Amino acid sequence: MSEPQGSESTRQLPVIEKTAENEKTAGNELGQSASAAEYTPLPTLDDGEDGNGRFWSARRIPAAVLALLVLAAAGLLLYDVVAVRADRPAMHWRRSLARELAERPLDDTWVLVGAGVATALGLWLFVLATTPGLRDILTMRRAHSDVRAGLHRNAAATVLRDRAMEVSGVQSVRVRMKRRKADVRAVSHFRELDDVRADLDATLADGVRGLGLVRRPALSVRVARPGRKG
Repeated sequence: MSEPQGSESTRQLPVIEKTAENEKTAGNELGQSASAAEYTPLPTLDDGEDGNGRFWSARRIPAAVLALLVLAAAGLLLYDVVAVRADRPAMHWRRSLARELAERPLDDTWVLVGAGVATALGLWLFVLATTPGLRDILTMRRAHSDVRAGLHRNAAATVLRDRAMEVSGVQSVRVRMKRRKADVRAVSHFRELDDVRADLDATLADGVRGLGLVRRPALSVRVARPGRKG
């Protein structure tokens, strides 16, 4: 239902002259008006200061699963080594694995499959270790050096949707909040579409600014008439 990304103050867009044919196409065929705007950030601490980056996920579940697998494999191997030291035969799986590794050529299908799986798992773990995750949490600007805050994308989208519904002529609004862009789709049942769009630009600019997010947001607004019934 929603998804944007936040930033702050409003900037006047350049005026583009329309030909009569373009006006007819936009007004009669599409019945809608679109715009995009950028906003400057709120004043805050030094922009180069550490701590304004994204929040990092703890990755507890992948770390716990990997730790359990390593522990189980190490425990099983240690038990087999102790059994051999106690003059007992090695477990069947270890003898079979040693024989297969010694006899199978490197270009064997199962060897290549096993190598591919191991490589994929290693890359997955590497990506988890080097990426922050928590993509649904938008980092807010820091007004105090010892405080960090984040805003969920759904919450930010709800705020912008409520602000858009305050504009006269707006019947319904759908907001999609992405990490770098807020897509707003509004339906207007009266007033000129350009007037509604202009009011939405101003209102949403103020709403985006009020979110206090770190990244400068891109705001895309489209206004259309309600669809015909029947």
